Amino acid sequence: MINNPFHPGIFLQKILDEMKITPYRLAKDTFMPATRVGNILKGRRSVTPDTAMRLAKYFGSSPTYWLNLQISHDLSKCQPEHINDIHAVA
Repeated sequence: MINNPFHPGIFLQKILDEMKITPYRLAKDTFMPATRVGNILKGRRSVTPDTAMRLAKYFGSSPTYWLNLQISHDLSKCQPEHINDIHAVA
């Protein structure tokens, strides 16, 4: 897994900028609420499977791409308590 400290919204914003698509247009074209798109772009909301499917269809990518961005971001932020005290079973 890639250790990705960047929220998927950063990648989404770059794509929108390169393609000259506004967040409003993305929301309308993908039938998502504009608040959902805006919150993803601001890093306030995670990419869900539903959102990943819509983004994949719209941009010609895969839902796995968007979910992997989210998962790698989440893992990079995760610091479980006592993780070093856990040992694998034999």
